[in-house]
Amino acid sequence: MRRTIWVLAIIMSVALVMTGCGKKDAASVVKDLNNVADKLESKQGTYQASGIMTLFTGEQPQEYKVEVWYKNPSYYRISLANVQKDITQIVLRNDEGVFVLTPSMNKSFRFQSDWPDNQGQVYLYQTLVRGIVSDNNRQFVEDGDNYVFEVAANYQSNALVRQKIWLDKKTYEPKQVQVSDSEAKVVVDVKFDTFKFDTDFTKDSFDMQKNMTTGAASESTVAQVDENGNQVVVPEGQEQEGQPVAAELGDFGIIEPGYVPAGVELKDSHKMEGNKDHAVLIRYDGVYQYTIMEARPLDRAVALAPGTLIDLGFTAGLLSGDEQQTLTWMSEGIEYRITSANLPVNEMMQIAASMEAQSGK
Repeated sequence: MRRTIWVLAIIMSVALVMTGCGKKDAASVVKDLNNVADKLESKQGTYQASGIMTLFTGEQPQEYKVEVWYKNPSYYRISLANVQKDITQIVLRNDEGVFVLTPSMNKSFRFQSDWPDNQGQVYLYQTLVRGIVSDNNRQFVEDGDNYVFEVAANYQSNALVRQKIWLDKKTYEPKQVQVSDSEAKVVVDVKFDTFKFDTDFTKDSFDMQKNMTTGAASESTVAQVDENGNQVVVPEGQEQEGQPVAAELGDFGIIEPGYVPAGVELKDSHKMEGNKDHAVLIRYDGVYQYTIMEARPLDRAVALAPGTLIDLGFTAGLLSGDEQQTLTWMSEGIEYRITSANLPVNEMMQIAASMEAQSGK
């Protein structure tokens, strides 16, 4: 009898050991992720990803097709296409700098920036790995074929607090990311449909002109902006030779933001008469004082401006200036500028996001 019990005990012990084989805990997965990150930093480090990103920042969810190309050491190409509006913008980094391109409008911004170094982007694999590895209070569970981590969010917007990341158990490829606010409400959701390491990119894949001429005119221009993010008007007759002049696209009305910070009210708004850009000026007063400029500017000369790239979710913006800051971005052929001496950047970002789904009045 004792021998039978002893044999059964051994069998159960072996069964438990066999069951545990291949099962990993959070520490083991984190160690593996560090190795994957090291490989991406190697000479051959590349990946390509695509998926659907949904933003829940406005009255209606906004969907974007997102495509990411990465090649070590610092080549990036991020394509964001608005599903509802069929408009694509590209964030590009190469040896010449950082660009925000709108090929369909033949528009580009070029500026000095170390993006995306130390700036979280929800669709970048390095950002997700960094978030998991750096959070010692990470939560970890298994969900079918995926490992799921819940960690602190580290993005430019203070409204984004926590993030949940699904990784494939075998390859550690990202499957889904959900970023939530302080009330545990999902603000950003990214579902990856493809992800591939060791992609074979050519240098032309990250060339500014090549990306601008994909579905656009053969010539492209870069909007010139000064240190405050204001467009520099080139005197008539001094436009750069060979640069096309954009046709006027007509009046777009006045586009007001759906979000206004607490303690702030609309002061006034008016169209600037006689302006070929159909410029609009909106002023707000109260706890914060700021202006919003809207225009459809004509193409101007190439220039390089200092600034910080700001991830607005639906596109990238340029933050420039010191005592008085300006956030500049392009959407549907309209250039927006929020300028203020005391409006926090986080508030600027919320205002910008609330204008994406608005139409002119």
